[in-house]
Amino acid sequence: MSARLDRAYRDDAIAHLEDTEIDVLVVGGGIVGAGAALDAAARGLNVTLVEARDWAAGTSSRSSKLIHGGLRYLEQLDFALVREALKERGLLLNKIAPHLVHPVSFLFPLQHRVWERAYIGAGVALYDTLGGARAVPMHKHLSRSGALELAPALKDDALTGAIRYYDAQVDDARYVMMLARTAAKHGATVLTRTRVTGLLREGQRVIGATVMDLETGREYNVRARSVISATGVWTDEMNKMTGVDFPFHVRMSKGVHIMVPRERLNMNTGIIMRTEKSVLFVIPWEQHWIIGTTDTDWAFDKDHPAASAADVRYILDHVNSLLKEPLTEDDIVGTYAGLRPLLSGASSDTSKLSREHAVAEPVPGLFVIAGGKYTTYRVMAADVVNAAVEGLGSGVADSVTEHLPLLGAAGYQEMLADIPGVAKDAGLPVETVEHLLGRYGAVAKDLFELIARDPALRHPIPGAEDYIGAEAVYSATHEGALHLDDILTRRTRISIEVADRGLRAAAAIAELVAPHLGWDAERTAAEVNRYCDRVRAELAANEARDDASANAARLVAAR
Repeated sequence: MSARLDRAYRDDAIAHLEDTEIDVLVVGGGIVGAGAALDAAARGLNVTLVEARDWAAGTSSRSSKLIHGGLRYLEQLDFALVREALKERGLLLNKIAPHLVHPVSFLFPLQHRVWERAYIGAGVALYDTLGGARAVPMHKHLSRSGALELAPALKDDALTGAIRYYDAQVDDARYVMMLARTAAKHGATVLTRTRVTGLLREGQRVIGATVMDLETGREYNVRARSVISATGVWTDEMNKMTGVDFPFHVRMSKGVHIMVPRERLNMNTGIIMRTEKSVLFVIPWEQHWIIGTTDTDWAFDKDHPAASAADVRYILDHVNSLLKEPLTEDDIVGTYAGLRPLLSGASSDTSKLSREHAVAEPVPGLFVIAGGKYTTYRVMAADVVNAAVEGLGSGVADSVTEHLPLLGAAGYQEMLADIPGVAKDAGLPVETVEHLLGRYGAVAKDLFELIARDPALRHPIPGAEDYIGAEAVYSATHEGALHLDDILTRRTRISIEVADRGLRAAAAIAELVAPHLGWDAERTAAEVNRYCDRVRAELAANEARDDASANAARLVAAR
């Protein structure tokens, strides 16, 4: 099967939506929905995945971009969750996605001489032990001078010593897109900009859904033997469609991150520090640092959570308590806000709500999964597919995704071991090949072919020089991007990595992809204008004092 998600693929898939009854319809194109589509397709089932916006357009593109066990959950004595997550971290690093998931170092500054080193050290040692086979290096205890050698940006008096440990990181949006492409390679039909507007019923049983193609406005009745809802913070919307009360509900917790240039902090490692609510990370991200996160209730627009001035101030105040040269708002080149879908509970504090997941069948034929962590998406996907296929007969295979590499993994290590040779064969600089391998793995060969056919695509994108033209074109020809925002925000991270939020790059990218997406001059201009409006709305929200005013400012600016 082809994993090329171009316009021809989408048009053909849409045209055949109503042809036959399928085995599984998955609703929601975040990490769990894409994972469920791959899990079901790899078992040999006939699967369709529909997403109302773009792959990972919600929570799954707005995380801390970490694949980790959750060191703080050890304090909550949630050993099972940490063990499960660390097992998944090892699988992703070593087998499933070594091209997309990479080790990352963190320094845990200590501020009390004896008891804290013993307490935190014991926790990190347990963390390493629960991680099992060595997917990342073991932790090390450091003196104050040893810690400052790794992180000269820290104040001398901000720590008495430190513990260095390792986790892993991922470009969360690209990972979801690669999951969807891998599912397509295994036979699944995967579609963005397709919204479920209602459920099909036969008596009380759900037998499919009405799906609207948002690009044309046409509706289709998709019949399915089982329907899986993996809609995250939109779970309660699916609840309303059923007309019955779900056994669980989802509560939204907002997490905000800021992005600053790499040269602004003189460090060779990430940082993790305690806050009064949970923890704050400083995470290396190519030419930048990601700093976050917050953990607060959000009661407004689920599609567009906004970072307020209060959120930014909270992050700056906490990180500056460690830094010799404090960061200011002027150092920030990007911000983003995401909503965690937490299983609701009695606690009024979102930081204390469970990160466990739950699966339910509120009405016959509809299977809902909610909660969980990005890192454990594969387990969540297998659990909900297991529930959905119970009524499909005994011939359905068990989950095989533990042994299934994602697109781009096969051949990646060999290319990585011979970067100079690969660069010579491709006729590209070594640094360009390193960049492409880290984003595409072995399918970087596709981009080499694009460049061979059009050498102009080797050049950096004006206004976003860390990316080359071939990446923008590939987003449209292979990765399912339908709109400019898909490319600037999720296929690349230009929207948060350059100070103007991608406004200059937008026009250049639109011109590159217009022929591949069938845009005329009017449509091209409209895409650029829509992206610019979105940026203005987010910047307006960032100036607002709190969530209510940030949401209102975003809405006013977006009109």
